[in-house]
Amino acid sequence: MKLPVYLDNNATTPMDPRVLEAMLPYFTEHFGNAASRNHAYGWEAEEAVDYAREQVAKLIGAEAKEIIFTSGATEADNLAIKGVFEMYAGKGNHIITCVTEHKAVLDTCHHLEKLGGEITYLPVSNDGLIDLKELEAAIKPETILIAVMYANNEIGVIQSVKEISNIARKHGVLFFTDATQAIGKIPVNVQNDGIDIMAFSGHKLYGPKGVGALYVRRKHPRVRLTAQMDGGGHERGMRSGTLNVPGIVGFGKACELCRLEMEADAKRIKVLRDKLEDALLQIEETYLNGNKELRLPHVSNISFKYVEGEALIMSFSKYMALSTGSACTSASIEPSYVLKALGNSDDMAHASLRFGLGRFTTEEEIDFAIEQITAAVYKLREMSPMWEMFKDGVDMNSIQSTQAS
Repeated sequence: MKLPVYLDNNATTPMDPRVLEAMLPYFTEHFGNAASRNHAYGWEAEEAVDYAREQVAKLIGAEAKEIIFTSGATEADNLAIKGVFEMYAGKGNHIITCVTEHKAVLDTCHHLEKLGGEITYLPVSNDGLIDLKELEAAIKPETILIAVMYANNEIGVIQSVKEISNIARKHGVLFFTDATQAIGKIPVNVQNDGIDIMAFSGHKLYGPKGVGALYVRRKHPRVRLTAQMDGGGHERGMRSGTLNVPGIVGFGKACELCRLEMEADAKRIKVLRDKLEDALLQIEETYLNGNKELRLPHVSNISFKYVEGEALIMSFSKYMALSTGSACTSASIEPSYVLKALGNSDDMAHASLRFGLGRFTTEEEIDFAIEQITAAVYKLREMSPMWEMFKDGVDMNSIQSTQAS
């Protein structure tokens, strides 16, 4: 077993060796610019991009022409939301999203508020799901977009995408979803799910970093976006810039592998995830965050009461790679806004660990993780005055409410 054990696949996945193998020739031998239309090197690169576009589209049930390559999901989120906001400004300026969205969506919405946009941030219940009645009630004549993620990056909860789409269609509103954590992990089909625009990324599905895609529906309805980067008019005029051919080739290969192996991967990973979860939830005062059923098969988010999450991670950081929340907000010492939105206290949000299992996770690694985390929790609680008071029968809620006041 190789140390440290990697259980942070929500932050990024290791590249599959088969993906690297597909990419290598496009760094050296086939190095052409896909926009060079007047010689063989360019034709070769363009052909490779076209093939990758087909591979990506096939994974999500789309047409190849509906795939716009970007530098990743963050750029795709920005292009989707800002692109709709500008293109459909004549219809309205109102966007509906959710408080537990990724920062790439929330920060983009905050930016649009400064430009006169009106944003409704839907709350979630304590299991992480939005209320569909609240969503429909929030729609008004000026609403141009509903932006709700497919599956959450911290707790793995899967939203009711088809139902959200039905509501959007009923009111003539576009539906955008950030499906970065879902693509390649569970079946996602843009036709069956009624998705108009969808963002995802290569490095979350065993592909390379620095490449992603935006699905943009071409018919029923035809979606139009205002480009956010001007230049040579690449990618159907929506995203200018020289294409990252090796990255796109790798992204395409990664999508093909997920299409072929996703079902078997998910089944195996879920068994390991459940084993990890069942063992850790045997520890006293330990709680699962988010909906237990409607979630991704590889994700578990657990709070260990009376233990500081950062201290817990530091106690085994040499042996395991884990996270207390999103990789994009790990520089912040603030408690996870996702866990706070579920109704968790600051203390409970700080006391959580996010487990992201993956294609290369082994049972031996899960056994090791159970052993290490269990030992660390017991050790830290031995040093905790709060734990001692709890064990002595002191009413901790009254103490915490007194401290708060």
